[in-house]
Amino acid sequence: MPEVSVVIPTRNRGRLLALTLHSVRWQRGVELEVVVVDDGSTDNTAQVVAALADPRIRLVGHDRPQGVSAARNRGIAEAGGTWVAFLDDDDLWAPDKLARQLQAAHQTGRSWVYTGEVNVDQGLRVLHGAPPLPPEGVIERLARHNAVPAGASNVLVRADTLASAGRFDIGLRNNEDWDLWIRLARMGPPAWVCRPLVALRVHPGNASHNMDRMLRELDVIERRHRIPVDRAAHYRWAAWSSLRDGRQRAALGYYARAVRVGDLTSVARAAVALVHPAVVAARGARPAPPGSAAQAWIAEAQAWLDPLRP
Repeated sequence: MPEVSVVIPTRNRGRLLALTLHSVRWQRGVELEVVVVDDGSTDNTAQVVAALADPRIRLVGHDRPQGVSAARNRGIAEAGGTWVAFLDDDDLWAPDKLARQLQAAHQTGRSWVYTGEVNVDQGLRVLHGAPPLPPEGVIERLARHNAVPAGASNVLVRADTLASAGRFDIGLRNNEDWDLWIRLARMGPPAWVCRPLVALRVHPGNASHNMDRMLRELDVIERRHRIPVDRAAHYRWAAWSSLRDGRQRAALGYYARAVRVGDLTSVARAAVALVHPAVVAARGARPAPPGSAAQAWIAEAQAWLDPLRP
């Protein structure tokens, strides 16, 4: 029986999936299996998996797309490990990611673990990143926004704890991980590994770019968990993401919505976005100050990313 089951949902991303699987296969010191759930792909996904000829990796699938939550749930049903880790098909792991998380879980006696992240461009150059909040901070902030970095590509959770918390809500497409983290947090706090062990590849197909759907789902999260969602923060994130994608008009609309819920600082952000949209869009790509903690964080991530670069 594997110690960890890695669940990877995918759809029509064979090119990205190949490198993601490589970052799983190089995990050190962990007995694992990988369940790739093909959610109705029409590209070469099956061939990418078959070409690896790795007995630890198996492909299951849906004939028709059912969404990321349904795909992850299918992977959970297929998993045989004591622990379950989730990874999106466009993200990457440091080679000691799982081993460090297991060590933190065993040392603390806790049943779910998160770590830190960086964002990278398509050439695997680190754009930005910073240490995550400690567990007590994550627990506090989960009532306002998704405080676990890197979405569903981060968390490692005991299979029995996951069974008690419940699976992903198939009705959610952008906030399904936040919904699950809230349920896990109410069962007990997480452990953490304060290292940059997850890399999110920024590209035009990121699911997080569907801002309108993400914002609509806030109503579901707020009603279900009876929490005071920080809508201004979500509107600001939607605005920045829109600027990053070159959608200045959409960004101004999101800043206006932030102002309407009381975030007056977004007036200034909107003014800058109107005059200098490229400055706002590139804010995360500014070099970290030499000798700073941010520079050390980025350098540590870049060191394990460089061997993965084409």
